Amino acid sequence: MVAADVFAALELDRLLLIPSASPPHKQGQVRATAEQRLAMVRTAADGDDRFEVDDIELRRPGASYTVDTLRELRTRYHGAELFFVIGMDQFRELHTWREPEEVARLARLAVVSRDGDLLVGESPIPVVPVAVTRIDLSATDIRRRIHAGESIRYFVPDPVREFIEREGLYK
Repeated sequence: MVAADVFAALELDRLLLIPSASPPHKQGQVRATAEQRLAMVRTAADGDDRFEVDDIELRRPGASYTVDTLRELRTRYHGAELFFVIGMDQFRELHTWREPEEVARLARLAVVSRDGDLLVGESPIPVVPVAVTRIDLSATDIRRRIHAGESIRYFVPDPVREFIEREGLYK
């Protein structure tokens, strides 16, 4: 739903969904393989022509740095206006990322917020705030429910739920 809201708000031609192969900020925390996360994203986006799933980060060895991905996308889509969609929580940590100023140079930062707070303060990096439908749901909540043996039906699309159950993820 957030991706659909961003697509409409920014009047995008397409929205790339790019799973991270090895997120440096989550070392030791990721419980699904990169290939499983890619399969879940593909399953969730299947049949929706607004979204394109790209395995760009899975094809590159080592840690997944946004700046490297944006450099490659800037070359691939030369002349296109690129947006990098980021949650408010991650935006607040952007200063800890590899080359944050270069990230902002390579793409306009579209900042969404789970809690509806689109105030980005006195950021030295220009941003495009994007209002999205509020959903009190996070990947952490979904993983917690699975671990506790609770149902995630209606929390994720049925094909994604079926994939998670078949793979035995997050138990």
